[in-house]
Amino acid sequence: MDLFSRSWTALLSAVAELQDEDFAQPSGCSGWLVRDLVCHLIIDAQDVLITLVTPADTEPTRDAVTYWEVGGTPPAGDDPLDALTVRLAAAYQEPGLLRFHLDDVGSAAGRAARLADPGLRVSTRGQVLTAGDYLSAYVLEWTLHHLDLVAHLPDVTGPSTEGLARSRDMLEQVARAAFPASFSDRDALSIGTGRRAPTDAELTQLGELAVRLPLFLG
Repeated sequence: MDLFSRSWTALLSAVAELQDEDFAQPSGCSGWLVRDLVCHLIIDAQDVLITLVTPADTEPTRDAVTYWEVGGTPPAGDDPLDALTVRLAAAYQEPGLLRFHLDDVGSAAGRAARLADPGLRVSTRGQVLTAGDYLSAYVLEWTLHHLDLVAHLPDVTGPSTEGLARSRDMLEQVARAAFPASFSDRDALSIGTGRRAPTDAELTQLGELAVRLPLFLG
């Protein structure tokens, strides 16, 4: 849970670094500008707040790894919520408003996470997890979106070493296979989730794992 807080704080700090013109740059999420990604983070922060106050009285059905469902195709961009996110982002008009709303809701989500009992059972997406597992799962979410944020903004601070390492570990558990030791954590996450295509040399190193990639997490 501490890593959740550190990963989230790092992501919020990176957004705070952005210049107004950065919001119109492409992000690492296909078809989304940086402003769309930041709007998505606001919705994610709201989801965290909602989930942490939605207790469940049944046994957990998922943990931090099995929380993730793997799809075989990338998002097509026609999902109603994805389309709404883009419209909402455009409606803000001023980057400062997006920055303010994320800081406001994001700070509240961070405080709620620090106050949460890790053993509390919570319900989300029709599943039950402990709050600790739910927040641990979000370390992967924050780290991937932090990579998306800085994909075309090399001067903006990227995710932490510990966040990258933990996210790689979770992705390897989802994949039930380890990425080559020669891959950096950033490369393992980017290639593993389809954020970039592997080079010919990387494909050779991946071996049989290559046919199972990328993993589209939802």
